[in-house]
Amino acid sequence: MTENNFNIPEGYIESLTAEYKKHNNIPKSDYEKYGVKKGLRNSDGTGVLAGMTKICNVHGYLLNEGERMPIEGELTYRGYNIADLVDNCIKEDRFGFEEIAYLLMIGKLPSREELAEFNTVIGSMRQLPDYFAEDMILRLPSRNIMSNLSRAVLALSPFDNRADDNSIDNNLRQSLELFARFPIIIAYAYQAKKHFYDKESLYMHFPKPELSTAENILHIIRPDSSYTEEEVHLLDLALMLHAEHGGGNNSTFTTRVLTSSGTDIYSAIAGSVSSLKGPKHGGANIKVVEMMNDIKENVKNWDDENEIAEYLRKILRKEAFDKTGLIYGMGHAIYTLSDPRAVLLRRSAEGLAIEKGRMDELKLMDKIASLAPTLFAEVKGDKKVICPNVDYYSGFVYSMLGLPVEMYTALFATSRVAGWCAHRAEELSNGGRIIRPAYKSAVRPKEYVAMENRETSLESASILSEIKNMF
Repeated sequence: MTENNFNIPEGYIESLTAEYKKHNNIPKSDYEKYGVKKGLRNSDGTGVLAGMTKICNVHGYLLNEGERMPIEGELTYRGYNIADLVDNCIKEDRFGFEEIAYLLMIGKLPSREELAEFNTVIGSMRQLPDYFAEDMILRLPSRNIMSNLSRAVLALSPFDNRADDNSIDNNLRQSLELFARFPIIIAYAYQAKKHFYDKESLYMHFPKPELSTAENILHIIRPDSSYTEEEVHLLDLALMLHAEHGGGNNSTFTTRVLTSSGTDIYSAIAGSVSSLKGPKHGGANIKVVEMMNDIKENVKNWDDENEIAEYLRKILRKEAFDKTGLIYGMGHAIYTLSDPRAVLLRRSAEGLAIEKGRMDELKLMDKIASLAPTLFAEVKGDKKVICPNVDYYSGFVYSMLGLPVEMYTALFATSRVAGWCAHRAEELSNGGRIIRPAYKSAVRPKEYVAMENRETSLESASILSEIKNMF
């Protein structure tokens, strides 16, 4: 007998697993035979066209007679190039994340007066409902902050008298509240995790309505609430760059799918948080940090490109790091020559790297990024054009800011909720039909087998006597 609360016989789950594997395999050849677009991707790597949007465009290649032609990556929010949006905020020495949120959710760039009013309204919405932090976050801490976040989003529903009202005006009001509250929820969820699981002191600073999202995050996370201008502006930039990335990414498509069913915003956004929690989507920058730590430990001379290259070959040959054969942070489904988010983040990270004495690490990352495409082609035999993506540098930026690894994906969610809410509103306004793709059945009709004629599998027979003795 295993020691648990369910009296599960030893080997029972293993026997069920063996039975499952026997009856649930679908040959890969069947996907090609029936033209199934696995992962909703076409054979040339492009995504299956499933909808239209005015919110964002991700452009990373050209198709020429069926072949992908690499180009410099371009990301536009509502038609505006992300580089122009970022550069003008830097030029005017102001925070940009709230302006990006207004642009994505409303559809236009706000005037100075409109942005000021928007910031005032958002600031007034940051405070959580009475006793919410105590009852829903502190009393139910989680080791995983994303789990706490998704639960907290659902738990906000009972505090909303119009939770199920999907009218555009009510949806917009709810979107603003979620946008305002995400940074507070993740900060408190981290403090709860640190206190109850890491046995550290608990700090619960109240949000300040006059502060930006980036400022409030650092204000609440840090025990002394202090931060430099360089730090908070770099965090603001990271939030701007992660706010939206088209309707086809997994978490945004989740928002669209759930919204199309007619469900409420809390259910839809909680689902998106759960999607982003997946390591194939939102946790990539954590793997980059882990990989970089491994490389720093095993490469003695960070200036020796030959030594770096040889260790990268080991990683690609599945001989080093996590044995997956992946150089994390390199390559993207759409971008080829460059990811504009990575370019902007790398450029802005240098100032803080100098300030923090971490330029040697940044230069090592640059060398790896330069060597990886050639080594990838050499070891894998794949001539696909790859570049560093935003995850390659974002983890490094967060570590320079002293932000814990447990918060990396939650910060992503805090930024991306602006894009999720924009796509939800667009689906409510223009969708109209529940999203329901088709699945090809891979099983033929069978004759029913009466109970007395069914055979017990060998895997199950070995533990039947133990189950009988239990009951």
